[in-house]
Formats: sequence, structure tokens, C-alpha cells
Amino acid sequence: MEPARHRISLPRIDGFIVAIVIAVIVATLFPVGGVAAGWFDLGVKIAIAVLFFMYGGRLAPREALAGLRHWRLHCVILAFTFVVFPVLGLAMRALEGWLLPPVLMSGMLYLCAIPSTVQSSITFTSIAKGNVAGAIVSASVSNLAGVFLTPIIVVLTMSSAGKTTFDLSQVGDLCLQILLPFLAGQLSRRWTAAWLARNNAWLKLVDRGIIVAVVYSAFSRGMREHMWVMVSPRDMLMLVLVALVLLAFMLWLTAAVARRLGFSRADQIAVQFCGTKKSLATGLPMALVLFPGQAVGLLVLPIMVFHQAQLMACSVLAQRYSREPPEPGGGSR
Repeated sequence: MEPARHRISLPRIDGFIVAIVIAVIVATLFPVGGVAAGWFDLGVKIAIAVLFFMYGGRLAPREALAGLRHWRLHCVILAFTFVVFPVLGLAMRALEGWLLPPVLMSGMLYLCAIPSTVQSSITFTSIAKGNVAGAIVSASVSNLAGVFLTPIIVVLTMSSAGKTTFDLSQVGDLCLQILLPFLAGQLSRRWTAAWLARNNAWLKLVDRGIIVAVVYSAFSRGMREHMWVMVSPRDMLMLVLVALVLLAFMLWLTAAVARRLGFSRADQIAVQFCGTKKSLATGLPMALVLFPGQAVGLLVLPIMVFHQAQLMACSVLAQRYSREPPEPGGGSR
């Protein structure tokens, strides 16, 4: 046996996360304030609208609907994303107070409401020799559905828990900054889809730049509201622990349920990698719209912790699966 074939390379730290951490540090030391804060927040609102316009322009609903023929796979993945995760979030409310402070528990509830990632779900499924076509459809449908389902789940879980309230102004902001730009992007695909695809490389940097600006805006607002006095180093340690336990449980549960339902190995991999992910790129900008005037900086901390943990864990799993022999017969059931 050749030891080199079984060597597991350490996952690299995501440069996107590094940029976000730098934005947090800069916002902590040099938060934008005064008149400049108003203009910066306005710019971020416009940037969020542009971001969701591009999301809408990139998603091809016709291809997604055509791929829904493997409906059992997609229903299972969507159930993990929009049913199992929120239920677990509600169950974790028992940890509030003695393990997590209310603001971080709100962040965990919000984490459980957001859709799956697209790029990393597909990438890891491909590396692991899973059902890439199924991952593409499920991840795309998850983001498409999340634009509508995430606000509903937030109302059902966080409002019932007394964590947030919704009023007509928030509904208006949601429509103006997220829903309408997303729908406009979908309707514009005839003219914009090819251009977005050709320029994907630098537009990806624009996407990430907008997210970094969102983080800076959120944490600047939090500094103006003295957010760091609301949590202690112990709270941060407990947050990391809870996020890791949640991720480990979901990785086990998705694999176990997929096997129990008789899915092929390729489909099991797609279920595990798509059903456990949570999208930082969608969750952060939506938070600014859904929770105006709240300590958004601390609210999105669980998403940032969970995002880095899921990248590292799935990187190791994908490498391990890639070395396993293919399933006899292959294919999906």
C-alpha cells in the first residue's frame, strides 16, 4: 500500500473568510459613523439589490425544473435545509441563557433558516464523485426557494420565540432590496445570462466585495451600539462548540437518512453535501434587511463560524470519498 495515496491534505483557510475577519477587525477599530454612516448604509442597500439581481440572472429556472425529475433526492435535501434545520434551531432554544446568550441564540435560529450554498455544495459533490447534476439542481432550487422561504421561517421561529418582530416597513424593504431585484434578474436572463456567465470570474469578486461591505456595515452598526459588551469570551467559545456539534450531527443525519432511504452512493453524497450547507453569501445581506435596527453584527457571527467549519469538514470528507471505489453499477435510484 502506498501511504501517499491515503494522505489527507489539510484544508486551506478560505480567503473569503479572511477578508470577512479583516472587515470585522476594521469595523471594530474604525467603525463608520456620523453622516458617513448614513451614506454608507444607503450604498450597502443598493449593493444588496445589485447582488440579488445577479443571483436572479444566474439561476436558470427552466434547467432546475427539468432536473426535478429526481424529485425524491431534491425533496430530501430541501427538507433538511428548510425543515430539519429550523426544527433543530427551535430545539436549541433550551440552551439559551446557560450556554448561549439571547443574541447568539437568535443568530443560531437565523442560521437554521437560510438556504444552502451553491458553489461549495457542487464543488465538494464533484470532488467526492457524487451526483453533480443533482447537486446543481438542489443547490440552485434551495437558493431560489430561500428568497421566499427564509423570511417565512424567520417569522415562524424567531417571532414565536420573541426574538424579532415584523412590520410593514420590513416587508417593503424585503421586496425592494431582495425579492424585486431577484425577480428582475430572472426576467432579464434573456439579455443578461450570457454576459454574467462570460464575466463570472470578476463578478465573483464583486459578489464577495459586497458581502465584505455588508459585514463591515453590520459590525460598524454593532460598534455604535456597543455590541461586544453583550458577549464574553466564554460565549464565543460556546458558540463555536454549538456550531461544530450542529454541523457534526447534520453530517451524520444526512448520511444516515440517505442510506436508509436507499439512495445510491452518488445521491448519498449529494444529500450530505447539499443538505448540511448554509449560505454565507445569501444569509449575510438578507440579515441586514430582515433585522433593521438590531445587533446584526452578533446575529451573523454563527453563520461565519458555521461557514468556515462546513468548508473544512466537507473538504476532508470529499477527499476521503474520492479515494473510495465507485459503486457497482453507479447511477441514481
